[in-house]
Amino acid sequence: MSAHKIPVSVLVVVYTPDLQVLLLERADHPGFWQSVTGSQNPGETMLQTAIRELREETGLDAAHHGMADWGKQNRYEIYQSWRHRYAPGVTHNTEHVFGVMLPQPQPVTLAAREHLRYEWLPWREAADKVFSCSNAEVIRELPQRLKT
Repeated sequence: MSAHKIPVSVLVVVYTPDLQVLLLERADHPGFWQSVTGSQNPGETMLQTAIRELREETGLDAAHHGMADWGKQNRYEIYQSWRHRYAPGVTHNTEHVFGVMLPQPQPVTLAAREHLRYEWLPWREAADKVFSCSNAEVIRELPQRLKT
């Protein structure tokens, strides 16, 4: 595995038909809440990355719940405090958005190294709680996505 992270990642929003959203609190930044995220590994497709990250971070198996590629990408500047994880000179990341709908909120198994705890919140509260603007934006799109 490369010493540096690839500046391509996934954001996987896990939600229910009544618009409850799963959020995870980062272990390396307590108080920072987010959906499932993670960087692409060499040789993986974006879908493979999303499936792997969902399983690693929550214990959920996309084969049982389905994984939808939302066809959305966000490009953003990497926080200065996290740039050491990337090759010198890398300042931006491209995030690919996926969604997983569960029938109802359910317990998940956290990766202890990555997350402290999880919460299921109504979509508006979830959008307000996440630290990432792109994460908040896709959560706010949920009501519209369910209509299509």
